[in-house]
Amino acid sequence: MKSKIILSNLGVVVSVRGSVVDIRFEERLPSIYSVLRAGSERQIVIEVLAQRDAHHVRGIALTTTQGLARGMMVEDTGGPLMAPVGKGILSRMFNVFGNPIDRQDSPADVQWRSVHQSPPPLARRSTKSEIFETGIKVIDVLVPLERGGKAGLFGGAGVGKTVLLTEMIHNMIGHQEGVSIFCGIGERCREGEELYRDMKNAGVLPDMVMVFGQMNEPPGGRFRVGHAALTMAEYFRDDEHRDVLLLIDNIFRFIQAGMEVSGLMGQMPSRLGYQPTMGTELSALEERIANTDTGAITSIQAVYVPADDFTDPAAVHTFSHLSASIVLSRKRASEGLFPAIDPLQSSSKMSTPGIVGERHYRLAQEIRRTLAQYTELKDIIAMLGLEQLSPEDRNVVARARRLERFLTQPFFTTEQFTGLPGKLVSLKDALDGCERILHDEFKDYPEKALYMIGAIDEAKKKNQPDKAAVKTESNMYAADTHES
Repeated sequence: MKSKIILSNLGVVVSVRGSVVDIRFEERLPSIYSVLRAGSERQIVIEVLAQRDAHHVRGIALTTTQGLARGMMVEDTGGPLMAPVGKGILSRMFNVFGNPIDRQDSPADVQWRSVHQSPPPLARRSTKSEIFETGIKVIDVLVPLERGGKAGLFGGAGVGKTVLLTEMIHNMIGHQEGVSIFCGIGERCREGEELYRDMKNAGVLPDMVMVFGQMNEPPGGRFRVGHAALTMAEYFRDDEHRDVLLLIDNIFRFIQAGMEVSGLMGQMPSRLGYQPTMGTELSALEERIANTDTGAITSIQAVYVPADDFTDPAAVHTFSHLSASIVLSRKRASEGLFPAIDPLQSSSKMSTPGIVGERHYRLAQEIRRTLAQYTELKDIIAMLGLEQLSPEDRNVVARARRLERFLTQPFFTTEQFTGLPGKLVSLKDALDGCERILHDEFKDYPEKALYMIGAIDEAKKKNQPDKAAVKTESNMYAADTHES
């Protein structure tokens, strides 16, 4: 059972205004965050958010209030909202109440825990900064993720966000023996169904849990679904001692749901209509994502930036929690450079000599410098042609284009579409490859030999040096830059 129903503590609905419900209790006033149930089959769930006086509480409905009326009886369950935890939840899809929504029976052998947990105390947190290896070259080299940290994933529709998330889930489960939890906040029903099918086809569902608060659900339900997913993640970290990859899509919709709840509760809005408690609410969620002595919850969060305004309070508060920002570029996707991560716009706080090491830091800076110089030279190439550049600049362009192609990678989760077997590349192999390209070891190799490979030595197997192909590359540069 989720919680023990205390029949003695009954209340009466006094008023209903949308999702806000006022209830009168004569005997014992329910505590904050208590769950109340109403309706003929107790299907209407209300969470207490305020005690108005000695007899009245105000709550927000986590379900629709259709059929709720004044004078109806309300039961106090005596406890907060609960989420299921245990090995039985793996490979399943749940809603905010822990009910399965994948057309299967409820899982057996699960415990129920409150979704309102405190962040781990400082004494339990790990003070060591560790790199979370993804096996994806461009991320591990240029935007290293923190184990137990939070990374923001910025990208529009069709640039490969879901594919990138799916691949990271695959690598996490298959090669690090971890657990992945996908939390959809304000997701479209279609997106949830497609993701479930994709994960099943990719074979990563057995070590994965999916939790959805869909777009058509009341704001209270969408607001609590993140807490429910985190409660499941904390179980695997603290009880099973496993590393967890938590994917949240979309963290802005969590803030948006909180804004709706705040407005319904009658709180005075702050700047741009956001709730006055936005910083506290976001921190209460984000601070639970941490690296402890038993395991780590590493989070990747899709972030929507309203009207591309990075000074928006929602974006500012979210940025303050992130340790890495991965920006996906539509231009790179159109050029076939997958994953379409923009190396010049993406950044990571972990990319310092003290954490990644002197060699890694120096190589990453050299790669960024080379790619930035190539970006500046593109206009000149488009107008005058590659031949008008100095020999030194021509070498920079050749290195940059080979680096761009080496940083592409075939994914395990796209094998059925591309026909290319997926590659998992260690950080050592990725750094070695970039270093050898920067030292012009592959200047006599055609660019296509470096495209969609794993480690750099595959280029030698894929294609022997082709002098004719090298001669035609100046035409390719001109065509590419003319299009851009």
